Amino acid sequence: MVIRRLYQFCASHVVRNCSSLKCAQNIHGHNYEVEVFIETNHLDSASMALDFGLMQQEMQVFIESFDHAHHFWDKESDEFQRFIENHCVRYVKCSFNLSAESYALMFLYYLTRILQKSVFSNNEGELKISSVRVHETKNGYAESFLKDLENPHFKSLVHQNCVSFSQGIQKLWHDKDFFNKIISDEKQCFFHAKPLHQIP
Repeated sequence: MVIRRLYQFCASHVVRNCSSLKCAQNIHGHNYEVEVFIETNHLDSASMALDFGLMQQEMQVFIESFDHAHHFWDKESDEFQRFIENHCVRYVKCSFNLSAESYALMFLYYLTRILQKSVFSNNEGELKISSVRVHETKNGYAESFLKDLENPHFKSLVHQNCVSFSQGIQKLWHDKDFFNKIISDEKQCFFHAKPLHQIP
């Protein structure tokens, strides 16, 4: 059984080294759509794979952290990076080039960590994120699969500290330790209370 949740955010970036010079040489923006597919081996007490309301918590906070922000590769010139840091309140510094493919791998990596660190209390099955799709436009998307995180060609792109968020983004988190919990070695960080069962 697979469920799918759609998230959206708006952001700007530059995709260096690509064939399209418009993308490679200019700051430009997209209305991104992120589709998250979660797989389970059995349904919970409400006959759901995972309540969508639970996906509106840590997963949504993480994805919304990229909204209305400029994202930049940490290989940009020092001058460019200083300009963004001095003139943007919301920015995300990334250790990878900012293609849809890289975003799909990055979201899969961090959302998988969130899911693995979450404790659910409604008799959920074995949950895993089977894939993540990232749309920059309506015309196409990049999709990453769990096995891609083990592919040596992709594995080096995403890792524990491949993104860092500006203080302007972090100050809107209710839990100031939110990202540290995601990247920490702690196994259980996000706890979801047992729901009221109306029918035994």
